[in-house]
Amino acid sequence: MRILFAHGGTSVQALNWRYRKVSTFGRGMIRRFHKNASAMKHLAARDFEDLLQCALPVFEGLLPAPHNKIVLDLLFDFATWHAYAKLRLHTEDTLAFFDKATITLSRSVRRFQRKTCAFYHTTELPQEHAVRGRRKAALAAKQGQAVPVSQPKHKTLNLTTYKYHALADYPSTIRQYGTTDSYSTQLVSVLCDGEFSSH
Repeated sequence: MRILFAHGGTSVQALNWRYRKVSTFGRGMIRRFHKNASAMKHLAARDFEDLLQCALPVFEGLLPAPHNKIVLDLLFDFATWHAYAKLRLHTEDTLAFFDKATITLSRSVRRFQRKTCAFYHTTELPQEHAVRGRRKAALAAKQGQAVPVSQPKHKTLNLTTYKYHALADYPSTIRQYGTTDSYSTQLVSVLCDGEFSSH
């Protein structure tokens, strides 16, 4: 989102419009998206999953070349990696493919950081800047001072986080503990919403 805001123009509005045009699929598989998908407010994990699964046609053409291709490749690699992570049955072959998908994803992320992120000057999202401004205003009012006017802070993609580095551990974790559906409640909640609720 930061890249689209930095790019300017109508790219954020186009993204929201395109997500609204995505039709629903199945019972509870792909739900209707909010009018303001770019705000990403009040989203559950399944909503982020739906956003990722529908992202390729939505993001296509929002950025100029070569950044459009880099972003689309990154989204494809994330979707592929996510599909392997969500498989309910793995073999040694699928785990080997998952290992390769993890390597491909990490290359795409680094390429995205090196080329696209370096090209755009990204700042806080408008809602982040507004929250920080309200917090500063409340603190200033409490201390009886004038409210300082602030500019959005510069933000960059940070790859030195546990979340990013843990992606490489997924294939070995599945080898050791089994697939994610064996310790996730998502499948149970789908069944409860569908079959069990009709009885």
